[in-house]
Amino acid sequence: MALRFIHASDLHIGRKFSNIPEPPDGNVRGRLMEARHGAIGKLAAAARAHGAGHILLAGDTFDTATPSPSVIRQALAAMKDAADVTWWLLPGNHDNLRDAEPLWDQIGRDAPANVVALTEARPHDLGESACLLPCPVAFRAGASDPSEPLVNMDSDADKLRIGLAHGGVTDFTESGDAIAPDRDRTARLDYLALGDWHGRMSVSDRVQYSGTPEQDRFKHGRRGVCLAVSLEGPGATPQVTEVETGTFLWSDVALLLHARQDAAAALTAVLPDGGRRDILLRVTASGWAALPDQVELRRAAEACAPDFAHFDLVTGALGTQYDSTDLDAIDRGGALRLAARGLMDEAGSETLSRHQRDVAADALARLYAYVRESEA
Repeated sequence: MALRFIHASDLHIGRKFSNIPEPPDGNVRGRLMEARHGAIGKLAAAARAHGAGHILLAGDTFDTATPSPSVIRQALAAMKDAADVTWWLLPGNHDNLRDAEPLWDQIGRDAPANVVALTEARPHDLGESACLLPCPVAFRAGASDPSEPLVNMDSDADKLRIGLAHGGVTDFTESGDAIAPDRDRTARLDYLALGDWHGRMSVSDRVQYSGTPEQDRFKHGRRGVCLAVSLEGPGATPQVTEVETGTFLWSDVALLLHARQDAAAALTAVLPDGGRRDILLRVTASGWAALPDQVELRRAAEACAPDFAHFDLVTGALGTQYDSTDLDAIDRGGALRLAARGLMDEAGSETLSRHQRDVAADALARLYAYVRESEA
């Protein structure tokens, strides 16, 4: 009979998301933290939907080596509630064996019967037809291939060999711990479940990154997934199905503007129509816009921002097109006009550094916006 299991990784339960600004009337960090805990239930639902009896977590189940007791106990309780599946927890670089020794000791004491902490590099039976070969991470940063122990792990000849490891096939972290891309062949594996890379990536038919089930960055541009894996027998090609599990979408949208374009309308055109409460959106504007258009762009951004879980308008690459009538809107004479003229000259200077020109352009845009706001 086929072996079916769920492959997931990098839950990072307990992450605080301190890099996300908290609006005065919002609780986006709390919602993001709760979604990471909620991924446990979604993985269990995916296992039931695909007839899987096992959930393999390929490292970084917890965000730090020292999560609070409540974070640990509540995660274990959620896994216990899914008593129809067995959870296999591999230490990763964030919750590695050395730094997180008390964490794994507590899991060993408090884990329910259907949760197994894989703290040793030794084979475990997955029922009668397969053997799980884990490679727990001992240190946060290593200098060798963390999957290397798989080569010398024995298993019964008639059983499927399922490897479980955490690290980069290409060196994502520059730590030197790159996993050999042909590890499935050198370790005679039917499947190698990897963690560490937060995006979904297929290295080969047998070597897969599931990515995190709940995304935490703008890099990957899609909701998190887990993998439902089916193996018919030794040597058979794995059947891998992506199952969407993410609540939040982290989306990075490019907004290219040109002179005399309605910048506010252009922004509106690239915004998603629905589901905004569960979207973290970063709009990166580039090209050129006149001072009045930049003011309207920022107003449009401020107007739509409350619709989203998080909204950020990035204008560092947006150039400013200057016009003498824009200076007239600031002041037709006097100190303000002189200051505006000086800033415009500095912003267009060929002798100043790029940083100095950017500072002057930003100051002029702020002055223009201030005057417009005071007139409104």
